[in-house]
Amino acid sequence: CQDADGAMYSFPTITMPPAFIEEARSQGKEPDVLYCLELLNETGLSCVPGSGFQQKAGTFHIRTTILPAENVFADIVNRFKSFHQNLMQKYSGGIGAMSKY
Repeated sequence: CQDADGAMYSFPTITMPPAFIEEARSQGKEPDVLYCLELLNETGLSCVPGSGFQQKAGTFHIRTTILPAENVFADIVNRFKSFHQNLMQKYSGGIGAMSKY
């Protein structure tokens, strides 16, 4: 995502394996919606699916609001990173990363 110089919102692109996209659609959800729901359930972190912001077809994003105190920021980034790596492992058999984390 672009740097959030002074902004409290960030809009990162999320890489998702095809198996996760298929799982979301089998549940009748957009992949970014399921991503946000699972992120909340597993980490307590809340974000908004990019599909609500007219994202380009075939891409996936989330909107985050960056408001934590500096002393907890590293923990939040680690929970986010761990969630995404586990999702990539579960649905693709490999570990992936958010683009430009």
